[in-house]
Amino acid sequence: MNSDNSEEIFPVVDAAGNVVGKATRGECHGGSMLLHPVVHLHVFNSRGELYLQKRPAWKDIQPGRWDTAVGGHVDYGETIAEALRREVREELGITDFVPGAVTVYPFRSEREYELVHVFRTVYDGEVRPSGELDGGRFWSPDEIRENLGQGVFTPNFEGEAGLILG
Repeated sequence: MNSDNSEEIFPVVDAAGNVVGKATRGECHGGSMLLHPVVHLHVFNSRGELYLQKRPAWKDIQPGRWDTAVGGHVDYGETIAEALRREVREELGITDFVPGAVTVYPFRSEREYELVHVFRTVYDGEVRPSGELDGGRFWSPDEIRENLGQGVFTPNFEGEAGLILG
């Protein structure tokens, strides 16, 4: 069975995103509330539909829920732009895209504290979800709105839906 690498090293940052230390995934996701950066990319097609990934059952955070097309942690020593490109390539097989910055915000759950860097893009090419995901598909904005608050999506995605759907 797959699992996340609890020994993976993440940067620990201050509220402005400056690296102030490092910690393992296990420490960051174990209730320590160490602020660590992540990247999200919302992938729209030219029809205005939004691609969402389904998180596999083995994930340590929000298993089985639908989530942002790409969401991943920044590795220690990596820039936000490098992490975004790596995560998009790893999760969806996309290498040719132009990201537009949306916002940066802190997100706190019972287990972790993230500094989320949100981007969006329009992409009509082939999407090839990796084994890190349990597949994915494009959703219409109305279909997303109808499912908000129903336990279908991750809290992160629900919080960002208003920002990106308008």
